[in-house]
Amino acid sequence: MKKDFYLTRYALIIKKLESAPANYSQLEEYLLNSFEFQDADIKSYSIRTLQRDIREISNLFNLSIHNKKKGDNRYYIESRPMMEVDEYNQKLLESFQVSNALNVHPDFADFIFFESRKPTGVENFYDLFFAIRNKRVVTFEHYNYKNKLMTSRKVHPLALKESKDRWYLIAIDTKDKALKSFGLDRINYLDVTKDKFREKYKFNFREHFKNAFGVMNLTEQNPQKIVLKCSRHQGEYIRSFALHQSQKETKETPEEIYFEFFLHPTYDFMQEILSYGKEVTVLEPKNLVDEIRTHLQSSLNNYSEDY
Repeated sequence: MKKDFYLTRYALIIKKLESAPANYSQLEEYLLNSFEFQDADIKSYSIRTLQRDIREISNLFNLSIHNKKKGDNRYYIESRPMMEVDEYNQKLLESFQVSNALNVHPDFADFIFFESRKPTGVENFYDLFFAIRNKRVVTFEHYNYKNKLMTSRKVHPLALKESKDRWYLIAIDTKDKALKSFGLDRINYLDVTKDKFREKYKFNFREHFKNAFGVMNLTEQNPQKIVLKCSRHQGEYIRSFALHQSQKETKETPEEIYFEFFLHPTYDFMQEILSYGKEVTVLEPKNLVDEIRTHLQSSLNNYSEDY
């Protein structure tokens, strides 16, 4: 069994057992018939390897896989972890499956194409993760796109959040004691100091971001019901890949699909809606409708006939 193939085995085992319990013979048949095993030219999969894989899956993904001792001796996932852990597992599985495909096939560059993106600051991810877990004061330089200034920051790091393929540090700025977000791609000269902060912040970030879209400051807004009317074409995309966890489908016609959300109508959300152009229309609330109308009018003015 190839040593660099274990991540793919884990992903396939989880996929199979999530669909239905299976005994060793059924798992072996599923794995050996998979395109992943065929591409790697793997012809066998022992029960000893399966038992070892199950132990490693438990350690890595916090998934409990058990074996029914009676009857057909099937393996099954005993219980699913909490939703947030499940989300992390899915991210890991997706990353592992892609990375393994690239590792197994050196000619991947002829078939797999990534988006060209600038660095997102993940080189500082673990340092910040360490600082959060150990309540270490952090200093860094942070660049602000709006005023084009680099400023020195000293913060109490509390959490990390992903938004639109970017990572953000959520922290208390010691200068004004305010909760702020800092893009990791705009952090320079990071220093995790030896100083510890003693404050016991009582933020529940899962609840804090429950009605959030992006990482905008939420203190000045209350979540609202937002209703969107989408063209059938765009609505199908939004239906299959929800914009937010609060998304509900409320109405459907041959030409349109209607969705309802409960979230903060932040600038980030408005930008997302605007990106769909004429395919999506905001029906409620009125203040967001007015704001989008003003924004569109300003954009239209930029394309006057005198331009």
